[in-house]
Amino acid sequence: MDNKLLFICTGNYYRSRYAEIFFNDLALKKQINWQASSRGLAADEGHNVGPIAPHVLKRLKLHGIPLNGHARFPMQLEEKDLLDADLIISLDRHVHQPMMTKQFPAWADQITYWDVPDLNIMDSDSAFAAIEKNIYATIEDVR
Repeated sequence: MDNKLLFICTGNYYRSRYAEIFFNDLALKKQINWQASSRGLAADEGHNVGPIAPHVLKRLKLHGIPLNGHARFPMQLEEKDLLDADLIISLDRHVHQPMMTKQFPAWADQITYWDVPDLNIMDSDSAFAAIEKNIYATIEDVR
């Protein structure tokens, strides 16, 4: 059975979706027993247009990573997602730790926080590079 990694961001449209797909592609290539999924802390607020951010599709294409059915709509984080995960990573400590404290207080200090802010603070190329760097380190840690 695969170990489960959960990526969390705000809308489950851009950063966490990219992290999920990039991680799963790399895990498959490196033949490690981990499977990632992703959810959003505010995915049900309806700010996203379509199932996945165009920036994500462009970056996946750049790396030759097929979408393979990942074009689902964003999904809201629920406690069952947290319970099901072996490792939980939130993409933006500054924004997500207070959201976790409010929505899932028992979990707020049990997850790993990265520092990859949203598009209003960091451009997508820089964010994707930071996500990729963190994922390469995570892959080495979980091997």
